[in-house]
Amino acid sequence: MISVKRLWTDHNTTIRLILGLLLAVFTHATLADETAQQQQQVDWFYLTMALLGGLAMFLYGMEQMSDGLQSAAGEKLKDVLAGLTKNRFLGALTGAFVTAVLNSSSVTTVLVVGFISAGFMTLTQSVGIIMGANIGSTFTAQIVAFNVTQYALLLVAVGFFMLFTAKTERVRHYGSMVMGLGLVFYGMGVMGEAMNPMRTYQPFLDLMIRMENPILGILVGAVFTGLVQSSAATTGIAIVMATEGLISLPAGIALSFGANIGTCVTALLAAIGKPAEAVRAAVVHVSFNIAGVLLWVMFIPQLAEFIVHISPSSPELSGKAQMAADVPRQIANAHTVFNLANTLIFIWFTPMFARFAEYVVREKPVKERVIVKPRYLAKELLEVPSVALENVRFEIGHMGEITSDMLKTLWTAFQQRDRDMVDEVIKMDDKVDVLSERILEYLSEIQQEELTDESSHELKALMSATINIESLADVIESELSEICKKYIDYDLHESDASLALFIDFSQTVGDTFDKLVRAIKNDDENAAAEVITVKEHIRHAVDEILKNQASRISVETNKDLLLVRLELELVDKLRRIYTLTKRVAREFIPKELAHKTE
Repeated sequence: MISVKRLWTDHNTTIRLILGLLLAVFTHATLADETAQQQQQVDWFYLTMALLGGLAMFLYGMEQMSDGLQSAAGEKLKDVLAGLTKNRFLGALTGAFVTAVLNSSSVTTVLVVGFISAGFMTLTQSVGIIMGANIGSTFTAQIVAFNVTQYALLLVAVGFFMLFTAKTERVRHYGSMVMGLGLVFYGMGVMGEAMNPMRTYQPFLDLMIRMENPILGILVGAVFTGLVQSSAATTGIAIVMATEGLISLPAGIALSFGANIGTCVTALLAAIGKPAEAVRAAVVHVSFNIAGVLLWVMFIPQLAEFIVHISPSSPELSGKAQMAADVPRQIANAHTVFNLANTLIFIWFTPMFARFAEYVVREKPVKERVIVKPRYLAKELLEVPSVALENVRFEIGHMGEITSDMLKTLWTAFQQRDRDMVDEVIKMDDKVDVLSERILEYLSEIQQEELTDESSHELKALMSATINIESLADVIESELSEICKKYIDYDLHESDASLALFIDFSQTVGDTFDKLVRAIKNDDENAAAEVITVKEHIRHAVDEILKNQASRISVETNKDLLLVRLELELVDKLRRIYTLTKRVAREFIPKELAHKTE
């Protein structure tokens, strides 16, 4: 059994779940107090309370189930995203998997935008992933359709027990997932019992019949999904109504079609104020979902007939009893078949969707009001810490590329004796400072999320890398730049032999730093280890320069003495840059590999 302190620090989510469970028990007690006579009448206050309470538990359970699955599969999720290829079909599979884990096609779209910005894929290549996201969004509906509400409290109890007795993070994450699943089914049960009186309420039955009108059903599904920002909730409620025999399969299909359109609201809201790539990804999402609905809206009867043939049936039942037994699974299957078929049909036209999005959202020239902006630190990714940390890697790579340009520009200024280029390097350091501050702020926000041990270690390594790379840039800006200015002001020139040694030394330092940047961006432990193994080459280069200077130490003019002193300072600063580079590299290699490189 774990300590009370650990419960408080590590199980804030569990405490919230307890509150949700208390709400469930209270609502269930209210239901139990209703008499059979009262159930024949519609108590609108009670009905509203029960529906909203059940919906709250349903949505909260989905969130907890998704959070548990995210945490348990977070690192694997990062690996899947990192392995994206140009193949549109694999992209669709990736989108389906990621959305099933995240329980949000909108978040998947945001992740895609990050990869487009990183240059890992084009908008055309991302369309397959966005299409696959719709398939993944049917995962929850399939779970809900099992309708095992009688076992809901058992799942809650098992999940609760796992959360409070587990000694490993992974088991606690699975406990959160099981408990969330139990709340999903319990919320369904509460809503189902609340709707029981509606079986004999003729105006409601008439409304459900009108839902078979595709336009009305789609409109209702779209509006409701837009309000609750969850297509799974809309489809889930349709399944709940079906379990009470209140809704037919065609009406359920129309509602799920509307849910596909309504879920685009989230993506559109997320794209407001974002770069053109984000808006285009949202446009692809919207255009694909609307095109899919338009393609099938006239064939709902045929789709319903096909679904009836492929779904399990209960021929021993009849009337509403048979509807209650068969229709829930049929709605879930129709939702899956519809999204799967759309993906298989439209995936051949991904370039057309991309071109349409680019036509609708034109690239507008933006007046730069700040010296630099982070490219990858999207707030939407914070709820998936493993992916947010991956994007921090990209942003550190962005900062590292600017730092590398500083070093290259300064070396060019040194060779060409160009003071204006030195001033440019000093301005570039301001960009590094801005990015460093933003990265550290973003890491601080990630730290507020529930992290695995592995993610916590990665966060500390990235924080250390950010601080050390900023220090490295400061060495270039404040110390190397001053040395370069003195070379220019005093018109000092190296001998051919000395210049050759310094070119080799600076090139090695610069290449090693570039290798570190690639190692961080690509999470490449071997590349990080190679940074440390370069130390022997660095040591040899320094020895050669010092030997060359020793042979010239007997010079007679003050100018030559100044040159030797500046050369020593130059060597010291370049060696300092390598030391900082090596310090960062050590954070990204396993201990056993670090020992081999020493």
